[in-house]
Amino acid sequence: MSQQIKIFDTTLRDGEQSPGCSMNLNEKLKMARQLERLRVDIIEAGFAIASPGDFESVAAIAQTIKDCTVASLSRLVKKDIDASAEALKNAVSPRIHTFIATSDLHMRYKLKMKPEDVLSQIDELVTYARNLCPDVEFSAEDASRSDRDFLCRALERAIRAGASTVNIPDTVGYATPEEMFDLISYIKNNVPNIDKATISVHNHNDLGLGVATSLASIKAGATQVECTLNGIGERAGNAALEEIVMALKTRRDFFDCTTRIDTTQIYRSCTRLARIIGQDIPNNKAIVGANAFLHESGIHQHGVLAKRETYEIMTPESIGIVKNNIVLGKHSGRHAFEDRLVSLGYQLPEEAIAKLFEKFKVLCDRKKDVSDYDLEALVESTSHTPEHYKLDRFVINSGNTIRATAIVRLQIDGREVEDVAIGDGPIFACYKAIEKMSPLNLKLEDYSIRSVTEGEDALGQVSVKVTCNGKTLTGRGLSTDILESSILAYLHAINKFISLEKQA
Repeated sequence: MSQQIKIFDTTLRDGEQSPGCSMNLNEKLKMARQLERLRVDIIEAGFAIASPGDFESVAAIAQTIKDCTVASLSRLVKKDIDASAEALKNAVSPRIHTFIATSDLHMRYKLKMKPEDVLSQIDELVTYARNLCPDVEFSAEDASRSDRDFLCRALERAIRAGASTVNIPDTVGYATPEEMFDLISYIKNNVPNIDKATISVHNHNDLGLGVATSLASIKAGATQVECTLNGIGERAGNAALEEIVMALKTRRDFFDCTTRIDTTQIYRSCTRLARIIGQDIPNNKAIVGANAFLHESGIHQHGVLAKRETYEIMTPESIGIVKNNIVLGKHSGRHAFEDRLVSLGYQLPEEAIAKLFEKFKVLCDRKKDVSDYDLEALVESTSHTPEHYKLDRFVINSGNTIRATAIVRLQIDGREVEDVAIGDGPIFACYKAIEKMSPLNLKLEDYSIRSVTEGEDALGQVSVKVTCNGKTLTGRGLSTDILESSILAYLHAINKFISLEKQA
């Protein structure tokens, strides 16, 4: 019988620690609901003690999600564990995820603790966590560089104290697949009570081996793997969920493992994350990249036309890429629009559907046909951030013989404000005009644009990363007009900063 592998998704915790990938509460809730549709086993919602915002996110996700375990990360410190327990109190299936470093390097220089003191802390605080929550996971940070005998002692103590899952992280992505296989095998043979706990791994991608070491760990007997969508995370990121899941599914003959993941939700999950954080998926990314199912070589094309399996080991449909046969247009009614949203996996309140339908009608005036990808982009671009700054209109004068001039009129908290600026290009001129109307000290760090669909009337999505007072946030804009998309993206980022200031 095939072994069931639990998928522990840490996109909302470790993934969000990737520079420029921070999400607000509504964006996290949107992603958490999509992870639930993807059918991951555990969602690590955040680090409750880290900030009031993190605590609020964990609490909101814990209250919203019903079909997954919701976890909160905690150091082996009482105040951390208390914060996690409080944030998770309304979860259907809560988990407190505790950790402490076990390598000599970390214990000596970071913790400044003796090995025996670390063991005592495991005894005391894993027990403390277990008394607050029935499901406790213990992680031995930097396990892959820890002394093996000491690591086994730490794991034995954690299980005895009540941990039902023990996590063996390759925290800095240092291990090779063979080393992780040997380490998991060693733990299975040298921790006396290991049969009482799930063995988990959390492998980083610093050497590009995150997925390989995770798969090697599964082959050795790990039954939980911690990963993120698109492999986002600290430094070079984490093992990519979509690659692990599809490797297990495609090579079931080799791994003899299954997951409960609905693989037809993979593409939607990965693209949704990319839109939210404003970080495009590379074209050559495995599984979900734009080139994953393209064949340019004549020999490959001939083979695929003769029989797809010659050069495709999985199908686009298996990850949720389907041909769009239903097209909506300006004559489509509210009922057809709502039905299509439901079929795409969106469960939205009436008020949100009404607002989206208005935007849909505006889009129909600009585009002859509206595809599923257009609809998804429209939903994803709808921000829950209050619109303190709202675009009213803009006029741009530009050419290759003059400097661009932009006149931009905004509604700022109900007031009509207009300004003009000159710049080296039309977008830069628009941004300078907006900056003259804002008291914020803004700095544009990154600007990217991509087409959502094909054709001359395709929607253009702009993502910007803007720094203000040492904090970087992402803004997104969507329109058939690239200049309008650019302005909307910049205003989205400004509105996020204002909302943060008001919360503070």
